[in-house]
Amino acid sequence: MQDLEIVNEIHRLVEQEHSLERSHEGLELSVDEQGRLRRIEETLDQCWDLLRQRRARRAAGQDPDSAEVRPRDIVEGYRQ
Repeated sequence: MQDLEIVNEIHRLVEQEHSLERSHEGLELSVDEQGRLRRIEETLDQCWDLLRQRRARRAAGQDPDSAEVRPRDIVEGYRQ
């Protein structure tokens, strides 16, 4: 996946996240919707992580295409 593809996926996921949140403004999300929102957020974190990996590899003179999507449980364990 190239940087532009990752950025486009981030934009798509952010729009889904915002759409879900807007549709329930002032209301509580159902259990299914909470799960969907959590999956969107986790996938977003993975995309950001992959983009950061690619940029770091490029800055270090390494091949950005060698960056790989890390598992959700690893990415979600990072401190912000």
